[in-house]
Amino acid sequence: MSYVSDSSSLNKALRQQYLNLPQGHFCQVTYVWIDGSGEGLRNKTRTMDSEPKSIADLPEWNFDGSSTGQSTGHNSDMLLIPVCMFKDPFLLDPNKLVLCEVLKHTREPAESNHRNHCNKVMEKVKDLHPWFGMEQEYTLLGMDGHPYGWPRLGYPKPQGPYYCSVGADRAFGRDIVECHYKACLYAGIKISGTNAEVMPSQWEFQVGPCEGIEMGDQLWMARFLLHRVCEDFGVVATLDPKPMTGNWNGTGCHINVSTVQMREQGGIEHIEKAIEKLRKRHAEHIQAYDPHGGEDNKRRLTGCHETSSINDFSAGVANRGASIRIPRQVGQDKCGYFEDRRPAANCDPYAVTCIMAVTSMLEEEKNTHELK
Repeated sequence: MSYVSDSSSLNKALRQQYLNLPQGHFCQVTYVWIDGSGEGLRNKTRTMDSEPKSIADLPEWNFDGSSTGQSTGHNSDMLLIPVCMFKDPFLLDPNKLVLCEVLKHTREPAESNHRNHCNKVMEKVKDLHPWFGMEQEYTLLGMDGHPYGWPRLGYPKPQGPYYCSVGADRAFGRDIVECHYKACLYAGIKISGTNAEVMPSQWEFQVGPCEGIEMGDQLWMARFLLHRVCEDFGVVATLDPKPMTGNWNGTGCHINVSTVQMREQGGIEHIEKAIEKLRKRHAEHIQAYDPHGGEDNKRRLTGCHETSSINDFSAGVANRGASIRIPRQVGQDKCGYFEDRRPAANCDPYAVTCIMAVTSMLEEEKNTHELK
């Protein structure tokens, strides 16, 4: 059985010879979109006569939705609407990566397009200047689905020495992590850090702070870059919330949240009010925090391994076993932000930031309507 992908074993020096060829005034633009699973990313590339300077320079495009779980074969064309542009770290400037919304032929949002509604909500709360930061955990796997770097038979030593670790016997896959970090910086992603996580071969990167709709745009493109970097190395990155059963940590995507009132002096009052609103809508948030309405998170939110129980809501200062953690520094300064630790690693950041804004930032009479 092969544990490394065939494509990663191709001659990369020969590849680079072709990538170094001049391309004249032409520009390669890769359109990226979320497929019908709500988790997978697809992409295809087109040639443009010149380098696009803004989204306004990018034409709409289409794709076969019957091959991505987004339409039927007899009416398969789906529309790609460019919404956010980045530099391409694989083909380099002037080439671009473009994140797109997906619309049906009726120009209504596809079922997996949560950005459309999220953008409308963020427009309603824009005066609060909502800042979000998301902590994306993931696990590296070999082509056989076995965690990268783990013994072929049996298990590694128990958790403890792997978090923020260094050493060949503790940190597995750092080359991928560092290449992804540089790719994000080159592309223009607001990546703010990275570290090895608690389970061996599990890592995390953080994106933000981002304001409003930008959070979802940035995290989705950062995920695309992760999968694309892993492709070059012949390793798979999974966002499964509980990739290994047993006494191993799951993978989440914690979200840090603040409004301008929370960040100002005395903002702890606004943080506490937001937490109480979240307490009342625990069930709705659990449904929105993974693509399968909470089914994925059931395996992760057990009350063990630094998680709260999926059935209960809790909050506390510096408590990593709570649904909502108030950082100790925030508790001391009486202002800042709070962390919701419930979202699963495979959550849609548009869905998460949207329901967060609806619950904690809109007035009571408005948020009931927006949750429907």
